[in-house]
Amino acid sequence: MDKHIKGLHHITSMAADARENNAFFTKTLGLRHVKKTVNFDDPGTYHLYYCDEIGTPGSVMTYFPFGMMPKGKRGAGEVGVTEFAVPKGALPYWKDRLSMLDVGGLREDTFLGEARLEFDGPDGDGFALVESDPAGRAPWTGSDVPEGTGILGFHGARFRLRDAASTGELLGFMGYQKDETAGNVTRYRIEGGNAADTIDLEEIPGGASAYQGAGSVHHIAFAVEDRAAQLEVRKALLDTGYQVTPVIDRDYFWAIYFRTPGGILFEIATNEPGFDRDEDTAHLGQALQLPERYRAYRERIEKQLQPIEG
Repeated sequence: MDKHIKGLHHITSMAADARENNAFFTKTLGLRHVKKTVNFDDPGTYHLYYCDEIGTPGSVMTYFPFGMMPKGKRGAGEVGVTEFAVPKGALPYWKDRLSMLDVGGLREDTFLGEARLEFDGPDGDGFALVESDPAGRAPWTGSDVPEGTGILGFHGARFRLRDAASTGELLGFMGYQKDETAGNVTRYRIEGGNAADTIDLEEIPGGASAYQGAGSVHHIAFAVEDRAAQLEVRKALLDTGYQVTPVIDRDYFWAIYFRTPGGILFEIATNEPGFDRDEDTAHLGQALQLPERYRAYRERIEKQLQPIEG
């Protein structure tokens, strides 16, 4: 199993308002909106995807905007911080930009020698920009964010857990190697994959439990190259005692899910087939795309969905 995981694929969170969510990621953060579709289990709710030009695995932030859902509560048992990579020297630009746009929670920090700028999303989401080596990645250039400072994709994610040992053991089983510890945070890193290659485990013994709502991460997805690799990973997890879903076709990737010892929902997603399977690259995200089982109900679904542009 450990040779198949290639770093992060995507991170999916929840939001209260689709238009506000779209504006924050495309206007404030300068990401490309590459796919506008619906939640497979709730077609009256969007599934929105933001990332680089083509939706490269390791760059994809996705959202379920569930109407006026209440905000989540931060705590133990969640992905507490989603980390985006930016080029070295870019943080002064981002500090000025986010301050000008009244983004809350701005806090400068360093961790293991990396400069960070933490901030909050519209629903209290926990985010950080981390200065990193581009590692061959390029930002989306269709926004007003200068190319030399644009978001490159994910750097990684930080989990908040009462006891990090069992999750650390799981990450080791998945191919991550324990790196350094600073204070109550231990880094795990995977080699041989994409540049979204770090997971930090923040241990908060006695911490209150997180409650999911708007601003919470719903699940975090790890990348595998193809369906054959995914099946091998699924078998290894089942053999170890994890309860894993069957393979589910998500149109742009195939997915399996399982719950971690710390309570976080993990997904293993394939890098294939990608986001250009139903739209050409130049027009990604412009039209509402529906899973096959909902296409006969397009008119009804479109009436239920809040317009997100304008």
